[in-house]
Amino acid sequence: MITLKVPEMSCGHCAKTITGALKAVDPGAAVEIDIGSQTVRVASTADEARLRAAIADAGYENEKLPA
Repeated sequence: MITLKVPEMSCGHCAKTITGALKAVDPGAAVEIDIGSQTVRVASTADEARLRAAIADAGYENEKLPA
């Protein structure tokens, strides 16, 4: 599982958009979103770079947090 910080994520719409972007890359991904801490946790068989690119393509900068 990877944990990403998404500083611009501030509402349910953001969370839904990010979840949709991740599920488009890997429909079986497990996605946990915490809007308050602006973090996204993802368990996926997809490459981390693809997941991060999907979030960026949806309009949200992101960075990996230490495990």
